[in-house]
Amino acid sequence: MPQPSPTDLFADRLLAVLSGQRPVHWMLRHTVGRAYDELAWLAERGPLRTRGTRPVVRDIGYCVPRPGAIEAFARIGAGDQLRAMAFRLEQGPDLRWRCTAVELGGARPPRPADD
Repeated sequence: MPQPSPTDLFADRLLAVLSGQRPVHWMLRHTVGRAYDELAWLAERGPLRTRGTRPVVRDIGYCVPRPGAIEAFARIGAGDQLRAMAFRLEQGPDLRWRCTAVELGGARPPRPADD
């Protein structure tokens, strides 16, 4: 059986956290840098929690800006509503993929002044 792509795996993992199906700490070893803080900030607001229809990943697209990096987007559907989610993956020296950024449309977490 073929292995799922990193974009498919991470889209499902991020959706599970942002929809409240999994706790944010479930992604701790799958994120690096500021991505975990961004994910925790988003998850706290429950942006993909719905009543009734469970959200699903409808489509995924990506580009490879350089070897070892993937910038991806996913269309998230819940009933007749669609949301967009963007995320960046980077491959570490151990060849594992980790999320380095995640965004949804709407409010964004505050950035430190040194950025």
